[in-house]
Order: sequence, then structure tokens, then C-alpha cells
Amino acid sequence: MGKKEKTPPASVLGSKGILAGIIIIVVIIIMIGIIYASGNPGGSAAVPPEECGKAVILYVNNNIAKVDSPATLISVTETSGIYQIAARWGESNVNFYATKDCNRLFTGIYNLKANLTPTPASSPKPTTSPKPATSPTPIPEPVKSSRPSTELFVMSFCPFGVQAENAMGPVVDLLGTKSDIKVRFIATVSGDTVDSVKSLHGMAEAKEDLRQLCIMKMYPDIYWDYLNLMNTQCYPGWQNATLLASCQKNVTTSLDITNIETCATGSEGIALLRADEAITQNLKVTGSPTLIMNGQKYVGQRTAEAYKQAICARFETPPAECNVNLSAQAVAASSGSC
Repeated sequence: MGKKEKTPPASVLGSKGILAGIIIIVVIIIMIGIIYASGNPGGSAAVPPEECGKAVILYVNNNIAKVDSPATLISVTETSGIYQIAARWGESNVNFYATKDCNRLFTGIYNLKANLTPTPASSPKPTTSPKPATSPTPIPEPVKSSRPSTELFVMSFCPFGVQAENAMGPVVDLLGTKSDIKVRFIATVSGDTVDSVKSLHGMAEAKEDLRQLCIMKMYPDIYWDYLNLMNTQCYPGWQNATLLASCQKNVTTSLDITNIETCATGSEGIALLRADEAITQNLKVTGSPTLIMNGQKYVGQRTAEAYKQAICARFETPPAECNVNLSAQAVAASSGSC
């Protein structure tokens, strides 16, 4: 029989857990010491947790995160006199820490338990060559054309998509006759009926995607007017089926609702959504909202003025409308996505 291995005494196992706890406590004490040494407590008014959480995520996405892998806010809790901001970043859940006045951000908080087991002397760490320094990825020059194409990919009941649509509305009013600005929908179509459409926010969203595509086709000149009414009057209560149906009826009184419903519930609507699905897959779009301008992914603020400037930068000869400032009409939007 083989030699039976000895189980480490409970005191040894327990000591590692105690050590990990002590180290974590020390880190928190150091953080709090830094905060007090800098005069933060009582020096500035505390920012509400949710507001600070959004500010931290915005800062992270603008300065730390990669463009194609933004962080999204999960929750904010107060711990030991500071805010702990839980976020989803890429494929992982991470925590950031900020002072309550939201002026200082702490990063680099690691799981110290992972380093408690020392490397055996007989197994030295392999030496590795330092990674060569990499230059930041340059921002490509805007692709220009005589009539820029702008595609806004959304899910109709995604809050961030709705915000982006609201920001784009004033731009359409200003540049809609000089450029092509179109809304496209992110959904999966597996069959030939409405029931075969899968969308992140359920069947209500899938049906609204189809309705909007049909309105866009049948009434292109007033689609954005409908979208504005839909987003301001109907979207807030979209989860109540009765209220949603009543509101949708009210905002389409000037349209031929019978033809719209025939389109949205039949093969015509499915074909329109299937075309959007093919474009979405070809461009590898997954998040709502995503903005593609002349084939390039837009990266920047989600405001009417920022959208206008980005489109105007893609004109071969910018029209006079590009001199109009939309800042006063800008709709501030979060950096999150669905």
C-alpha cells in the first residue's frame, strides 16, 4: 500500500485565512489613511452613490477600458467610508473604489489570497523577457463622402439605445436631407413568423422592432417624429402590455395602422428585420447602441452635438448646417449598452 499523505493541521489552514484577512484589512486601513491624510472626509460634500458610480464608469471607459470592451455599472455600496463600485468589465466582474466626494478613484485591488502560497525553492520562477512597449492604436481618419451614411444599431427597448436615438433626433432634423441616417435593429430571426424573432428584452421589443421597420418603410418622412413620440410617451411604460398597446395606438393616429400591423405581423416585416440581422452580423455589431458612420465605428460622446460633428467630419464638403451648434439641445447619455 502507498504511503498515506498527512492532512495539514487545521491550525495551518486557518492561519492562511487569518493572514489573508489581515492583509485585506491593512489595505483598507491604508486606503482610508490616504483619504484622511488628503483631507477628504468633511472637506467636500458626498456625492450620491449612483451618481458617483456612473461617474466612475464614465471615467474608466474614457481613460482605462478598451473601446471594444467597456465597463458597465452593476451596483454601488458604501464600505469603510468609501464607495465600492461593482462593474462588469469584459468577461469579469470587478470592483472600483472611490472617495465619497467622487474625486479619487482607487484601482488595483487584487485577491491577495492568490499569493499566499510561496513558490517552492526547487521550482524557481521562469524568467521572461519584458514585453516590448506598444504604441497606442491611432484613431483612423474619417472616411469622407458627398453624402455620409450613418447607421444607429439599437434594440427598441434598450435604455441606452433610446438615449442614443433621442440624441440623434436633433441631428436628423439638421442634417437629414444632406446625409443618410438610419436606425437598424439588433435581433435574431429563426423562422418566418413574429414568434421566431428573439430580442434581448422579449417579444414586446421584437414586435416594436418590426413595427418601426414597417413605419420606416411606409412613412420615412415622419419616422423620426413617431420615434420621438414613442420614446417619450410609450417607452417609460413598455413593460405594461396594456399601457404600451394603448400608447402605441395613440402615437400612430395619423398613420394607416391597419397596413402597419399587416406589415409588422407578416412576411414583409420579417424580411425587413432579416435584412437588418444580416447587416448586423456582417459588421459584427452586438451592443445597443452602436453607431457606424461611412463603415467606421463611432467612438465618442452620446450627445447631439458630438453626433453632428462626427457626421460633418465625414462630408467631403460640409454643408452650412454643420455650423449650427446643437449643444443646447444635447441629450446626455450614459456610456452603458445592452
